[in-house]
Amino acid sequence: MTPRDASLARERATPRVITLPGYRVTIAPGSLDDAGAIIAAAAPAHHYAIVSDPNVAPLYAERVRASLAGAASGATLSLLLVPAGEEHKTRELWAHLTDELLASGAGRDTTIIALGGGVVGDLAGFVAATYMRGIPVVQLPTTLLAMVDASVGGKTGVDTPAGKNLVGAFHPPAAVVADPETLATLPAPELRAGAAEMIKHGVVADARYFDDVAAIVPRLGADDTTLPPGIAALVARSVEIKADVVAADEREHGRRKILNFGHTLGHAIEMLSGYRLLHGEAVAIGMALESEIAERVGVAARGTASRIRAALTAAGLPVVVPLGMSPTDIVTATRSDKKARGGRVEYALPSSIGAMAAADRGFGVVVDDEVVLEVLG
Repeated sequence: MTPRDASLARERATPRVITLPGYRVTIAPGSLDDAGAIIAAAAPAHHYAIVSDPNVAPLYAERVRASLAGAASGATLSLLLVPAGEEHKTRELWAHLTDELLASGAGRDTTIIALGGGVVGDLAGFVAATYMRGIPVVQLPTTLLAMVDASVGGKTGVDTPAGKNLVGAFHPPAAVVADPETLATLPAPELRAGAAEMIKHGVVADARYFDDVAAIVPRLGADDTTLPPGIAALVARSVEIKADVVAADEREHGRRKILNFGHTLGHAIEMLSGYRLLHGEAVAIGMALESEIAERVGVAARGTASRIRAALTAAGLPVVVPLGMSPTDIVTATRSDKKARGGRVEYALPSSIGAMAAADRGFGVVVDDEVVLEVLG
């Protein structure tokens, strides 16, 4: 047993179960081996279609199939592979997956199982939302970012040349099973990308959690053999924060907008990079820039931006716009974002660590392009 395996084994205990409207999130090391029983209870089906990618499937698909075979005797089990990477989260791949399901004879008594990171979760969730007007999906996130963010909340979708996630649907999962042991196989950049969303959760809702994450991120992905003790507990707290926000505003009419902190500029930068930047890396840059905007427009306490930037830097995440990327192009790209209203772009901005601005205005702050260009410049 490697030190990384041992650190996670120490966290094996009663699973953390977090309840959202209509489904539960189970977080426990080793829970992939119990996923079949959870899936069969939450989303009984005649056909279970596991959607995964070539990086994840060889590691975990057989464990999930074996667990399902024991819990859902007689059900048909299939595995559908999609290419890894954000650049493949497209309408064309959505169409390909739906065609594969149709060719296999999958009916409305089918459950989709998303086994992988955020790309697989978003894509498989959108297939489930639209196939035969909607079938269940169960999320089995295997990356840190997917565990703390993408698998929870019910947002599904695909990207277009105009921007990220512009075609999609709200389609909550029937269940989420997060096994932190899968983090043992993640490359360091993927771990750091997930840390960006954990830092975000601290900024938007929990100052103490922000400090806890900031203290641990320098050790996250520092080598290939160890994970910081307590990582499962930090994952669980991040899910609790998002679950609390989503439960209060499932369709993003108000409070849920706070989860968009860092994403207005982050999505634009990610798209303009040709998705060479990981989502978490782009969001890290977005948080660094948007917190500075918050101070410039007078909604954030002085020093907020420097604390956020320090935590991101400690995590090994980028905090500046990539060389050669035009500020004007970034601002133009934000106008295609889902958060734009009437041609003007709304930002979710912090007022301090643990609190967000504009609660009396639906948590959206319209910022003039001139201010954004000054910060980007």
